[in-house]
Amino acid sequence: MSIMSDRWTTFQRGEDELREIEVLIISAQDLKNVKHLTKMRAYAVVYVEKDFHMAKTQVDEHGGTNPTWNQVVKVKFHAKLAEKDVLEAVNVDICEHGHVREKPVGSARVLLCDVLKGGDASDPVDNPIQCLTVQVWRSSGRPQGLLNLWAPPTGRFLMRRESLSFSVKEVADEEMVEREVATWHGGGGAVVERRSD
Repeated sequence: MSIMSDRWTTFQRGEDELREIEVLIISAQDLKNVKHLTKMRAYAVVYVEKDFHMAKTQVDEHGGTNPTWNQVVKVKFHAKLAEKDVLEAVNVDICEHGHVREKPVGSARVLLCDVLKGGDASDPVDNPIQCLTVQVWRSSGRPQGLLNLWAPPTGRFLMRRESLSFSVKEVADEEMVEREVATWHGGGGAVVERRSD
């Protein structure tokens, strides 16, 4: 049985919960140019657990070694990770989008404990957005470039639920609603959200 199926079985038994955080990936600067003949087209891959869930920004077609994305990504991970390991981090891998293959440009990481600093989900004043600039590291271990990102201390820019931890059943319910809405859009009918709360 694979690691993924083992984890899914654990979720189904209700022994673990997922957590989703939002991070605004703003831009990067002074990156290594890994595309020598044409302009580099960079995108960012964001994850906490690489073998579980990753999110990707769009490709910046024009910025070259100074790409700008200004995109909010949502990343899911085991809720208990932040409690168990102080070294767990939000990882950002910057890659060059090629026609033949993708090339790694560099990586950056921000510790979860530096991103998630509490705050009151019901009080926006208590949730200042944190702007962070972190070092980008080449695969060789050399520093080259900087990454700019924003992260709210509760893990969300717009609070849509009281708790940031949620079960797989809630995830499945939300995905079902999204599919139903998409179906209604595709069929030209009125958009109706059906939930079984």
